[in-house]
Amino acid sequence: MAEHLLGAGSGAGFPGSGFLDAGFLDAWGCWTPAPAPDRRAVAYVSDRDGTPRVWVQPVGPGERPRVVDTGPEPVADVSWSPAGDRLAVLVTPGGGEHTQVWTVRTDGGDLRPLAAPEGGSAWFVGWTGRGDLLLVAEVSPAGSTEALLVDAATGSRETVAAGPLLHPEAVSRDHARVLLRHGPRGVRRMYVTDLSPGGGHLPGGDTGPPGSGTGTSRGGAGPSVGVAERSLLAGLPGSTEHGRLSPDGGTAYLLSDAGRDRAALVAVPLDGPISEFISGPVAVAERRDAELDRFALSVDGRRLVLVWNADGRSELEVLEAGGGPGGGPDDAGRAGSAPTHTGRGDAEAAADPGGPGGTAGGGPGWARRPLPAPPGEVVSSIRLSADGRTAALAVEGPAQPSHVVLCDLDTGRYLPVAGTGRLAGAVDAELVRLPARDGLELSGWLYRPPGALGPAPYAVFLHGGPEDQERPAFTPLYQCLVAAGIGVFAPNVRGSAGFGRAFRDADNHALRFRAVDDVADCAAFLVRAGLADPARLACLGWSYGGYLTLAALVTYPRLFRAGVDVCGMADFATFYERTEPWIAAAAVSEYGHPEADRDLLHALSPLHAFDRLAAPLLVVHGARDTNVPVYEAQQVVRAARARGVPCELLLFEDEGHEIRRRANRVAFVRRVTEWLGPRLTGVSSG
Repeated sequence: MAEHLLGAGSGAGFPGSGFLDAGFLDAWGCWTPAPAPDRRAVAYVSDRDGTPRVWVQPVGPGERPRVVDTGPEPVADVSWSPAGDRLAVLVTPGGGEHTQVWTVRTDGGDLRPLAAPEGGSAWFVGWTGRGDLLLVAEVSPAGSTEALLVDAATGSRETVAAGPLLHPEAVSRDHARVLLRHGPRGVRRMYVTDLSPGGGHLPGGDTGPPGSGTGTSRGGAGPSVGVAERSLLAGLPGSTEHGRLSPDGGTAYLLSDAGRDRAALVAVPLDGPISEFISGPVAVAERRDAELDRFALSVDGRRLVLVWNADGRSELEVLEAGGGPGGGPDDAGRAGSAPTHTGRGDAEAAADPGGPGGTAGGGPGWARRPLPAPPGEVVSSIRLSADGRTAALAVEGPAQPSHVVLCDLDTGRYLPVAGTGRLAGAVDAELVRLPARDGLELSGWLYRPPGALGPAPYAVFLHGGPEDQERPAFTPLYQCLVAAGIGVFAPNVRGSAGFGRAFRDADNHALRFRAVDDVADCAAFLVRAGLADPARLACLGWSYGGYLTLAALVTYPRLFRAGVDVCGMADFATFYERTEPWIAAAAVSEYGHPEADRDLLHALSPLHAFDRLAAPLLVVHGARDTNVPVYEAQQVVRAARARGVPCELLLFEDEGHEIRRRANRVAFVRRVTEWLGPRLTGVSSG
């Protein structure tokens, strides 16, 4: 850990210092579990010894976990090869944002890089099911992406697509077809391309976005540009975030809100001439009261496991293929079949799933059944075993760090595999709803300080994104603040994900001023409900939430007594100049264009209104952050101090946009709680 405190004062001895004895500071978690092909072990990432590393837990009574040595750098993800003798590992060198793909044998031998572009990033999508071939994406420093098939055994590689703002989603088992996602945030599109030998491609129709190219580099000459890509949901408003292909490549399963308000699972038959595509997607599963968060498809294509996001909590369902259009792999969408579809070219009709309780009944060809509630409010990861009978889940809740469980998909039983239990003294979160000043319904998660009599000090914490979502997950900072006597309200202001496309887009461009007003409305709600003392309110936020914190502090300078900005943007002009090129390109649909919308972005940038800043600030940043470069933090500190506003900087030299190392997380939580404590607990309006 390399930590610098500039201008820091001591918060020792404030009335809530009991939080220092709580187990929240040292809590560790487990993430991204991957079952072995034979289901006899699970690989996962855990920081139980301080740094996120790969662990393997044999499944069985009395079995102990072991570490797989992947070197000193933090690990973000792991995946087990179909053959069972090798792992793919996502490494984050230096704790920064530039990731690399490595491979290692399950016994820790033969550790080597597969994709580590100089100055760029790489990540794996998944194993293709043919030998040791892995679908990988590489992003160059200039922002262009290559989709690669990499042989983990030999290191040989084949480029199947290239272009800006590209993300490979899946490849068919025979490697004849690839599913690609293109586009910026909020308006992503899914394309399919035929990579069959001999240069065959999907005939006719629209090609991919300008600058995209697909093809093969079997001769070593790189991707061939100009092979046709066809948009699967052309002409429908919305965004498609994720996709999978059936084993034969004949059907694409998409997580999409195209033509509807809430994300659903839709299927598009791909076989037959491209011109014979149905006019809209086949609805496999959708709900009025929830969005599809993620899904997993079994190797044989006959089982889907859906993870729904219902107001932030996860709910699971299984879909079993019964044949028929849009269903199982045998006849899904074959040319000449007569698929039942919903006419989703009509967006208004598509927004109404129908069915009892607003739930579509499993879609044509699928039988649908719910699974019991998972042992935690939020499922953050799901992978299926090779036989499709077991799901490996990462699950967490406000009072329990992320842990690994196995779910028997036939019986619905959950088996704990790795992680800690519920933490003593931790509080649960309450879902509350409130109106914004323009009538839009907002919601958030309330963490009450135990034993509070009357209005208490409160911190309003704002999530990043802005298309992220505050959910009832384990957050050490929240638990430590509550233990120190400071309540937490973590809202989902407009622009958050999880509540439909209209809500997500409600802060785009000039509408962002209304999101700033939402922050003030959340504070007013806490006071009006008798929860918060108006003289003891603080505003905190991470990434976009850090930006929103700064914007709220200068727009409503008398509302908050203190502010904490973690990795936030202060000036959109300098953000666009210094962030990764691909991040800048993807952000235009959300914030505006740096040239065409220069005046708007200037007005939205809180740095230009720092003459209104009154509340003292704690600024936290990672020196290796390339998403929101540390220059944003440096500007804030300089501008605040130049105006005589107390401002401290907590800088982690070995972190990026996230704090990955447990020692650094402890330092962060401790410092924020100690810094806020005397500013909020030592005063009262009463």
